Amino acid sequence: MQPLQGKVALVAGGTRGAGRGIAVELGAAGATVYVTGRTTRTQISEYNRPETIEDTAELVNEAGGIGIPVQVDHLQSEQVKALITRIEQEQGRLDILVNDIWGGELLTDWNVPVWEHSLDNGLRLLRLAVDTHLITSHYALPLLIRQAGGLVVEMTDGTAEYNQSHYRLSLFYDLAKTAVSRMAWGLSHDLKPHACTAVSLTPGWMRSEMMLEHFGVTESNWEDATKQEPHFGISETPFYVGRAVAALAADEDKARWNGHSLSSGQLAQVYGFTDRDGSRPDCFRYLVEVQEAGKPAQTEGYR
Repeated sequence: MQPLQGKVALVAGGTRGAGRGIAVELGAAGATVYVTGRTTRTQISEYNRPETIEDTAELVNEAGGIGIPVQVDHLQSEQVKALITRIEQEQGRLDILVNDIWGGELLTDWNVPVWEHSLDNGLRLLRLAVDTHLITSHYALPLLIRQAGGLVVEMTDGTAEYNQSHYRLSLFYDLAKTAVSRMAWGLSHDLKPHACTAVSLTPGWMRSEMMLEHFGVTESNWEDATKQEPHFGISETPFYVGRAVAALAADEDKARWNGHSLSSGQLAQVYGFTDRDGSRPDCFRYLVEVQEAGKPAQTEGYR
């Protein structure tokens, strides 16, 4: 079944990680997916990573959708404006906007006070995490609100409830991830009169390309990483949060979530989807009840 057949999605920041997982799962649900990012097969961004927007678009095609890669720096207003003009000309509509633009992993100094953190890196982190989302929404939403039922997903790290009581180990990172959740809440007020929905959404401990490399494992042997970090057993693939977005987009009653802060594990319980291995990791409940409670790693009952 492809419940999103005929729908058009923009996954802004779809080169790798959650953005790639979301793009692929929207494609699997039948959507036409515009995949944007800075890294192409001919031009590499400051990340110096091998993943490209073309790779993601091909995965969308393989999943059963239509993937369209477009190189865009979402800090550049004119590039974003041109992207939305192209979507309007080619499709005449936009049903789903996923703001997953990020880029702060290499800019964050963890566990240091703000006065010791690189100011230039911290301010660029905020621009990449916040300004990009605002710029993209500014240009994309006039197209999205032409049809009732549109969905905006602001991707972040941590639910609003979790982040309210947990300092995220860097003031700049903390501000960025909290701001994105608040942005979704604000957008929900702007979109409600147009019968459209905005939410913030977080994956759990995600097995992104960079996280797998950090532990020196691949997706096929990821469980070996639990020897270094036992709590990594609660981790999930990027496709899990992708299935969360696809389920939200296909929900005729998605407006019930307007303004909410959601997690992949939470939505899995509601919509019944699983990760690719058939499990349902509930990371944020696990973090509080097991890891932060000082209990031994044990994922039974949490995935």
